[in-house]
Amino acid sequence: MQVLDEPEWRERTAAHEARVDSATAAHLARRRDHRKHPVEDFLFTYYSFKPAQLRRWHPGAETALGGAAQAPHTDWRFYAEEAGRVHVDVEAFTAARGDTLRFVRELLVRTAGRPARFGCFGLHEWAMVYRLDPSDVRHSGWPLRLGATGTDAVVESHQVACSHFDAYRFFTPAAQPLNALAPTRETQTALEQPGCLHAGMDLYKWAHKLVPAVSSDIVMDCFELARDIRALDMRAAPYDLRELGWEPVRIETAEGKAEYAAAQRGFSVRGQVLRERLITGCDRILQTP
Repeated sequence: MQVLDEPEWRERTAAHEARVDSATAAHLARRRDHRKHPVEDFLFTYYSFKPAQLRRWHPGAETALGGAAQAPHTDWRFYAEEAGRVHVDVEAFTAARGDTLRFVRELLVRTAGRPARFGCFGLHEWAMVYRLDPSDVRHSGWPLRLGATGTDAVVESHQVACSHFDAYRFFTPAAQPLNALAPTRETQTALEQPGCLHAGMDLYKWAHKLVPAVSSDIVMDCFELARDIRALDMRAAPYDLRELGWEPVRIETAEGKAEYAAAQRGFSVRGQVLRERLITGCDRILQTP
């Protein structure tokens, strides 16, 4: 196990806190002012990890901190002190979170092993508003670029092929039968694939569920990937967000489809790297005596 002396872990803590502060400042300012942002608030409202939790620096299960008496980790859950060092108590973590750990590992391994598919073109967001009354649309404060009729026509003129349950479950009742698949929670490990934007965003969820056994560095790397994916997700959505500075990816056109698929391929590559890092982290935890 790597041991960091006090000056080094304090330096890493400060760097992490600065990184998180930069990433969360705008959201926290909006929250204080009771304002909402349809793109940038998603990671803080959809996922359960709060900014204060994200700001806590964790070294991960392979690193101990010298000068334990000075480290706040001594009082945090799933940490143990030994010989003046504080480290993650892997045994306690596995006893409490073992089922989650094994599920996450299985999902990540099976997803990583499948070929990526890039033909969905973000139609899940369109299926979430298909044939809805405008007042029932989730982001009803923002107009639909093509109007309700034009939005419905895009859905009806494409093959909708969403493989991600947590996107599919928000489809309107009229849109669900149009999907080529019928994902369920039970079939999640059988259907998720690495080209899916939501599978890429969810790497952040799986990372924070493994805290503190995985390091804050990988959690933030997953956060930043999810943030970037969310931007594409909403730029390709049916909403007109140009007033917020978000230019649309017009997936109803050939050019928009090409733009979307190219970005999706890049996110898939980034996601696979992070997926492998998380799998390695799971394996190390599970193999620790």
